Amino acid sequence: MDFNDTPEEAAFRVKVRAWLEANATRRVEGEAGGSILSMEGADADVIARSKAWQKKKAAQGYAAISWPKEYGGMGGTTMENVIYSQEEAQFEVSSDLFILGLGLAMPTLMVLGSPAQKERFIKPALYGEEIWCQLFSEPGAGSDLAGVRTRAEKDGDEWVVNGQKIWTTLGHIADWGILVARTDPNKPKHKGLSFFLLDMKTPGITVKQIKQISGGSSFNEIFFENVRIPNANLVGNEGDGWKAALTVLMNERVVVGNMSAGNGVGELLSLARATQLGDGPALRDAAVREKIADWYVQSEGLKYIHYRTLTAISKGVTPGAENAIAKAVGAVYGQDLPHFAMELMDMGGIIRDPALSPQEAGFQEGWITSPALRIGGGTDEILRNIIAEQVLGLPGDIRVDKDIAFNAAPGNK
Repeated sequence: MDFNDTPEEAAFRVKVRAWLEANATRRVEGEAGGSILSMEGADADVIARSKAWQKKKAAQGYAAISWPKEYGGMGGTTMENVIYSQEEAQFEVSSDLFILGLGLAMPTLMVLGSPAQKERFIKPALYGEEIWCQLFSEPGAGSDLAGVRTRAEKDGDEWVVNGQKIWTTLGHIADWGILVARTDPNKPKHKGLSFFLLDMKTPGITVKQIKQISGGSSFNEIFFENVRIPNANLVGNEGDGWKAALTVLMNERVVVGNMSAGNGVGELLSLARATQLGDGPALRDAAVREKIADWYVQSEGLKYIHYRTLTAISKGVTPGAENAIAKAVGAVYGQDLPHFAMELMDMGGIIRDPALSPQEAGFQEGWITSPALRIGGGTDEILRNIIAEQVLGLPGDIRVDKDIAFNAAPGNK
């Protein structure tokens, strides 16, 4: 594939760049960008500015370039979407608060949602009117998502939910959540799950922010006590939860891998130029250049894996197991690169004051929050299993509880 712009793509890039120049402030070169994991707390001002930018993008057609027009997109090409993302990354704007809605929830609704659900939820998400969170992980069911214990029991035209979720990003500010709950414990664990859309203001929901080592609290612990969900908010049929969850997870691995991929190489180059070692700038040191080159190669590989995934999506193909590769590599990349940058700063690497540290302490913040990227969307071990079994075709692990009823498995009685 030729990744040079075609004449049409070059014209689109010029158009996008002109619009961004007229509507946003250009980012200072070498300045570190943020992510949803570093937007600690997302105060009212951050939320208001993010919503205003998202609305402006949507009105112009740039919020979902490759989405079909019927869902509010431009019906554009995958490469046009990539071009816009490349250009927007150079400006002081962010749509991070809407990644979970637009990157996970809405693509799942497009595939599995009812016409009424699509009509109700897609446009408000696109225009930044509603923030979404993902209610999957539990204290006893993180890597093994199919082991969730949160129960949803049918009561007339409603489902009554009781249980607990944890590590819910932005759950404290979310308007809606996508929820996986067990609706039939008498079936094997993968077959007794259902997928719901949950109004986070529903009575019976308690949200507790988790204090992180970074000092922020973007993750949450959430409790459900007799929470009622209308049957209209069930996605697909009862028991379709695992199918829907897999669709979400494959999209999540694209998102998480993308959050890491390509971030930091330019900033690390700037740091290496500015940092003085005994014999001159760090960039002259062969070992430093070797590491930067290695991360550059990784970032390029991750970028092209992302392009490949986008190409598949543009053809109507659901993201597959190969997306585990991007996440498995990208999450490690996102941890190792800032760690090396901090070592390069020597004693200055411990300074987290944005006014004193290079790139406004972006490397320090990135390193502190990076372990979450190796857990969210599947741990390293789970991803390696997926790659081995579903991509390389190697024999699978022995799973003794795969074909027995959930409530008959040891520990679930």
